[in-house]
Amino acid sequence: MQRAALIAALILPFGLLYARAGAELAMGAVDILFLVHAARTGDWRWARQPWFVFGCLWWIAVMICSTPIPALGLGPGGWKSFTQALVLIRLLVLAAALGHWVLDTPAARTRFWLALAACEAWILLQSWQQEIFGVNIFGDHRWGDGALTGPFWAPRAGPPFSHLLFLTALPVIAALIARRGTAPKLAAAAVGGLGFATTLVIGQRMPFALALLGLAVTALAFRPIRLPAIGLGVLIVLAIPALKLVSPPSFDKLVLETGRQVSHFAKSPYGELYTRATVMIEHAPLRGYGFNGFRDFCPEPRFDRGLPALGIGPTSLKRGACNIHPHNFYLQAALDGGLIGLVLFAAMNAAWLLALGRGIMRRPMALGAFIGVLTYAWPLASTDNFAVLPMAGWLFVMLGLGLALPRSGPPEPACLYPEATIRPTTTGSPA
Repeated sequence: MQRAALIAALILPFGLLYARAGAELAMGAVDILFLVHAARTGDWRWARQPWFVFGCLWWIAVMICSTPIPALGLGPGGWKSFTQALVLIRLLVLAAALGHWVLDTPAARTRFWLALAACEAWILLQSWQQEIFGVNIFGDHRWGDGALTGPFWAPRAGPPFSHLLFLTALPVIAALIARRGTAPKLAAAAVGGLGFATTLVIGQRMPFALALLGLAVTALAFRPIRLPAIGLGVLIVLAIPALKLVSPPSFDKLVLETGRQVSHFAKSPYGELYTRATVMIEHAPLRGYGFNGFRDFCPEPRFDRGLPALGIGPTSLKRGACNIHPHNFYLQAALDGGLIGLVLFAAMNAAWLLALGRGIMRRPMALGAFIGVLTYAWPLASTDNFAVLPMAGWLFVMLGLGLALPRSGPPEPACLYPEATIRPTTTGSPA
């Protein structure tokens, strides 16, 4: 069963790229095999982990708010909303399965990391092909707003690329800098530089900002590359003006449009969305609207009023006040499960980071997984729908791999396993 679950897990990242139904099937296979294994062995220790407990409480809160009980004002979205809330548990079980059973050996973890690295490399290659030749392998052109679409037909390359960047790049960089000589150090610098150059040319603002957040965490947490990381950050800041010459559409999207939106944020599409979501939360602070409540009820005129206390006027559907989700995980949590759901959602995210944060100072893959989850959990961000594939899938596969990584004990050979500990020695030799 474990081998079958590993095969399904290895298929999952590629399904997240192009086949959502295939990804759901692979996820379902992993979950079912894991639960059967737990039932056969009686091993349910994973269910007592703080992150899983908080996750289940958040799930229950969303289900309660999605249950159609008109007398209590619950579940205005009906049974469709309830059934969508019901299957949220599959994501939590996936992370538990990967972290506590499927990826319990160094070889399994390495194969899974290689699958993620292959997906990251594919996004990178297709982004540069589209930048240089004008089209990707499928003949798709750059998006109308200037962003690159990479291997996709729509501008979806930035978020998965930035979330996976540190998980896939840091083990390679750490292995290279641990070798003697100048050439490996230059290769490590090239890997980091190419990764950030790609986030620049893709031209999506929030993925680029989250990549900078990841770089700052790397500089703080991983001493062997602290100075190069700081130097790369300075170089990135200096390179932004040069982007106007190298890739004018990316510069316009990344810099000029950002300036326009920030200067009039309240009336920008994102400002309208966030204002509308806040007004909706004020109308139903405890019971929320159930799963996907923002999509179902946002257009109602009663939510037009704005936030007068903050000097923000009424919102308008013509300015983009409504969408299929509020573009922020924490606003979505409050809308779906009320303020109690929001508190539980925040506690779940904090518990993830606490679980992943142990032992990251000298373990590059563990640090990369921590950064990948942190860039999802960061509250000041524009996001996709939290529980919908493919983006939710990337979060939970990174979480599962991070939970599976060892936090202490003797390191595994760096030449075989990229999760190996890198000891910051003056000689640069691997630990």
